[in-house]
Amino acid sequence: MTATRTDAARTDYLLRFGDNALILSQRLSEWCGKGPALEEDMALTNTALDLLGQARLWLSLAAEAIGDGADEDTLAYLRDDCGFRNLLLVEQPNGAYADTLARQFLFDAWSSLALRRLLASSDAAIAAIAEKAIKEASYHLRRSSDLVVRLGDGTERSHALLQAAFERLWPYHHELFIGDAVDAEMTAAGIGFDPASLRDEWLAYVREVLAEATLRLPKDSGWTPKGGKQGLHGEHLSRLLAEMQVLPRSHPGARW
Repeated sequence: MTATRTDAARTDYLLRFGDNALILSQRLSEWCGKGPALEEDMALTNTALDLLGQARLWLSLAAEAIGDGADEDTLAYLRDDCGFRNLLLVEQPNGAYADTLARQFLFDAWSSLALRRLLASSDAAIAAIAEKAIKEASYHLRRSSDLVVRLGDGTERSHALLQAAFERLWPYHHELFIGDAVDAEMTAAGIGFDPASLRDEWLAYVREVLAEATLRLPKDSGWTPKGGKQGLHGEHLSRLLAEMQVLPRSHPGARW
């Protein structure tokens, strides 16, 4: 690839990490004031804020590469759904608390591995963001893992709800490990990593936690939804963006 195409791949790569954090942050913020307990309400909100801070770092770096007046706000609020590069997993609706927890755990287990790989990135700016974000991601993983164990091995109802949540969300985990031309270019340049290389370690950890939680590891159904990293999304993201973007789109250029 030419340098120009490598730069384009890098920008797309930055958007993927930024959009993952932004969209999951938005989803978690929907719980604010509605959590199952006051402590958990605050914890979900704090996790959302951590992810929002990470999103700002990734999107600001992407905006520098894009130029032409782009900044973190224009990337967050003025792109349509086809312009977003987040994984399909993170845009799935909150559902019940069990669904939110299962989604968070599956993502946290992947994110902690991905950020650890990016610590060795040949791109100093990317490595710096990973170094900051890995501390938060590690805490998020410890927290979601502990809750999966507590609720999975809790009451009969909490066990059943969490098992059903993992069964519903399991097909979306495949996209975490599917690479494309952008991943290949970033891996070749020493900037990123091959997504497939994370799968074995991720699966081993997930299997260990689910076993401790007395939950079954879901079986693959053969359905592997994918395309989020290429901008192919469903109605869930469209509805999320409609709410998230309504103010800046209704009042362009507005300032506090």
